[in-house]
Amino acid sequence: MGSKERIQRLKDETRINILEASLQIVKEEGWHALSMRKIADIIEYTAPMIYEYFANKEAILNELAKQGHRLLAKRVLQAKADASSLEEQLEAMWFSYWNFAFEERELYQLMFGIGTACCNGEKSEKGRPTFGDMIADVIREIMVAQDPSEELVCRKYFTYWSVIHGLISINLVNKGNGEITNQQVLKDAIYGITRSLND
Repeated sequence: MGSKERIQRLKDETRINILEASLQIVKEEGWHALSMRKIADIIEYTAPMIYEYFANKEAILNELAKQGHRLLAKRVLQAKADASSLEEQLEAMWFSYWNFAFEERELYQLMFGIGTACCNGEKSEKGRPTFGDMIADVIREIMVAQDPSEELVCRKYFTYWSVIHGLISINLVNKGNGEITNQQVLKDAIYGITRSLND
């Protein structure tokens, strides 16, 4: 490996270490505790060195949010692949979204602004569909006989998202109503909205 490649590999590793340290701080202390100094302490660099990789804390948050959106899209795509009918795909995708919110709580909070400032919303990266794009595609396929307008597809997507995101938010900020009740409310919402697509 040449010196240029070695230098680039070290830069890439340092960048990853900065992001991992940031997430570690957040998981232990919350988003309010994240600082360049704390990141520097964990990776054993000086705070000014971090600015060579990220312009400011906001740039770190934006990169973490992008990683979160990529991870969410990957999980949702896998859930879709594991289901057979369009309706089952749509339901599996939303359940995957729900699971992501609690398994990756800190990223979800950052991505969607729960108890913290919301970072840039999901943006399509070259060659990668967003979570919203994937959901809208399945909704469009289910409703194909109705020849739905983009406005209707968008409205149905936001109907799902507002109910599910709302339930997640209640549970992340408060304790919610218990796991069994939450699961039943989630199922009722997803199944009810899915049935309405063919009305």
